[in-house]
Amino acid sequence: MPLTRVRTIFCVLSVLVILGFSSLRSQAQAALLMEEPYGLFGTLNPTGHAAIYFSRLCAETPVKLRRCEPGEPGAVIARYQGIAGYDWVAMPLYPYLYAVDDAADVPLRVNRDGVLHLRRAYHDEHMQSLGAKVHEGNFVHGGWAQLIGVSYERKIYAFRFDTTEEQDEALMGRLNDSRNHTQFNLLYSNCADFARGVMNDYFPHVFTRTFFPDAGMTTPRQITSKLVHYAKKHPETKLSIFAIPQIPGYRHLSHANMSVSGSLMTTAYAIPIAIFNPYLAGGLFIDYLVRGRFPRSYEHCPTLEPSELAELNDEPRFPPASAAPALQSRVTSTAPQPGAATIEPIALKEAIGSHE
Repeated sequence: MPLTRVRTIFCVLSVLVILGFSSLRSQAQAALLMEEPYGLFGTLNPTGHAAIYFSRLCAETPVKLRRCEPGEPGAVIARYQGIAGYDWVAMPLYPYLYAVDDAADVPLRVNRDGVLHLRRAYHDEHMQSLGAKVHEGNFVHGGWAQLIGVSYERKIYAFRFDTTEEQDEALMGRLNDSRNHTQFNLLYSNCADFARGVMNDYFPHVFTRTFFPDAGMTTPRQITSKLVHYAKKHPETKLSIFAIPQIPGYRHLSHANMSVSGSLMTTAYAIPIAIFNPYLAGGLFIDYLVRGRFPRSYEHCPTLEPSELAELNDEPRFPPASAAPALQSRVTSTAPQPGAATIEPIALKEAIGSHE
């Protein structure tokens, strides 16, 4: 074979390899997070919380985004109330879920003192840039505690989808350049409204505000249902659904997300509404039956333990089974109870088709 032809073939193959790797790098993942309600407030308002995870975007500070370096797990972005007047805040994935930097430090079980210790230690080391005016928070007023250790309080469902480099760069530029000043309003500018706006950057005109079944409000269950419905018709979305379990010991188990009409019909609100306005109660009940029971496409999805969160950004999945015992935290506040489950690597599957 002539030398010039060999060189030509080599150049063509090199270009194809470079293009192939560039294509792989241009793809990343994001996940719409639907977080279950918990506690007294979750009983009064059982719609839950919404946030968005990005595998390509990381938090340079809690209010500034940057491109992730190789090996960094990404960040979770959401709208909050009571964070120094900021509208959105970004936190690294592991601190957001567990208030630690590494899966090896996640406790198998916690109590109240243990959660307070983990949160305060992480806050003192990494979150001072928020300023001294941002308090820890309580039942009435939110604070920095709601930004870390979320998995000690509730179960989370992650609806993962593919993104492009251009989409992520555009979102990062928009958020970094915009005036990050609080717009929080529980009824019409809540955490799910922020997520809805971000999702519309990736899927234009899909996540519109609807009057039924949520009385014009945006709820986490509403937008996840719309994402699942969209993905059925657009397989290029590559939607996968995973559950991130609640770490036991700190709180009672969280409960299912509900629509507005569903929460009014299935809580203590139903009887007073029926007494004072039976017509309104009847309308809400019909709305709940017809439109309010969003399909639970996520109930039987695979579970991601702390060591398996790389599945959210499609990296190599799990450590060897021999590494599992190391996942017991060095700072765990209570010893595992007899018979308590240990963290073991498990095989996962894409979870959408069979669970609709």
